[in-house]
Amino acid sequence: MVNQIKRENFSGKLGIIAAAAGSAIGLGNIWKFPYITGVYGGSAFILVYLFCIALIGIPVMLSEFIVGRNAQKNAVGSFKKIAPGTPWFFTGFIGVIAAYVILSFYGIVAGWTLQYVFLAITNQFSGLTPDQIGGNFGAFISKPGLPIFWQVIFMAVTASVVIGGVKKGIERFSKILMPILLVIIIILVFRSVTLKGASKGLEFLLKPDFSKLTVPAILSALGHAFFSLSLGMGTMITYGSYIKKDENLGQTAIQVTIADTLIALLAGFAIFPAVFAFGIEPSAGPGLVFVTLPNVFNQMPFGAFFALLFFVLLAVAALTSSISILECVVAYTDEELGWDRKKSTVVVALTITILGAILSQGNGILSSLKIPFLIGGKFEMMNIFDWFITLSDQMLPVGGLLIALFVGWGMKQQMVKDEVTSNGKFSFRLYPIFNVLVKVVAPAAIALVFLSSIFGWFK
Repeated sequence: MVNQIKRENFSGKLGIIAAAAGSAIGLGNIWKFPYITGVYGGSAFILVYLFCIALIGIPVMLSEFIVGRNAQKNAVGSFKKIAPGTPWFFTGFIGVIAAYVILSFYGIVAGWTLQYVFLAITNQFSGLTPDQIGGNFGAFISKPGLPIFWQVIFMAVTASVVIGGVKKGIERFSKILMPILLVIIIILVFRSVTLKGASKGLEFLLKPDFSKLTVPAILSALGHAFFSLSLGMGTMITYGSYIKKDENLGQTAIQVTIADTLIALLAGFAIFPAVFAFGIEPSAGPGLVFVTLPNVFNQMPFGAFFALLFFVLLAVAALTSSISILECVVAYTDEELGWDRKKSTVVVALTITILGAILSQGNGILSSLKIPFLIGGKFEMMNIFDWFITLSDQMLPVGGLLIALFVGWGMKQQMVKDEVTSNGKFSFRLYPIFNVLVKVVAPAAIALVFLSSIFGWFK
């Protein structure tokens, strides 16, 4: 029996932007974007990334908003309503399953940020060498209990927000968390760019060196432009279903994308001037945040304070994203299975936490358990934690590809036009360009990224 309770909506533009931008802004912006920028040479990579955001990110985000608001349903129910009796609803299932998988390990990594907030509060980085900081991180994630402890706390906070509903939970807390996130990152940027020697970091971010742009770098920019916006996992379809019919969808998609991209760029300005100021290698990779930056803060005046600010920033960014990911699954169980919000939130959050607790042991007592995954043209043996992360990396482009194809080819074009213009209330002069992007350019680019990651093209 489908739940017939009246669906909530965001109260207005500010609530939409805060919630949707919060969904897009996560660990990918503040953790992954800076380190892949470092790996691929700085500002030349950033320019390609911005180009990809415009060509792929905005059209796919707008497509998800169109599907969600038109149907006023969850990620699966939206396709069932718009294209009844067709297999398109599997697109929604891919999104919901991807959201479930992602949050299972995302909660673990978010828990790491809480551990580092604790370490910063107690000033436990002080006096440690870089090797000691790296060793302590490895020892922490391999412990059987402590990562789960922080994961449980993080998931409990996430569930407590979602259980409050759209307006009293998601929107209210997004309006609080997003300004906090912005203020913290601006403070960190100011501290970073005023350090002695920071000019080399600014040059790294602002002076393009196109000789370092390889095909893998371009594909990485394309992939990250897609992943950083929380596309392909049903979250933006779900949030789109809470947007009122009199809101301008095209404008909203652009504003959310700008907010997400701005935070990613600010993260670069908060990190790289400090990294260069203290002679750290910018291409430090995934360890940049949890190993390299604590070393940077150790050498910085008032470093303990800025370390605390940074890891609080990471935790807030993780929370704004986890809220939307959990809401995607909760909306599905609520509407398709007929559960109420409280039951949906508790059951979904609990099972995700249990799965995550098991996955976290891939860095510890289950580290010897290896599972093959086809990536880069060969089967690689991975622990269960990395295997699930890689699985999600492959699921998201599939979901995004199908969403673009659905809006471009599966929906009636008049329906698309009516939705994006709010039945003629707003003009959308870029519709011909959007149509080409969503029908041809975005699907081709997403397919290229997906296939290249599987079969190892363009090494």
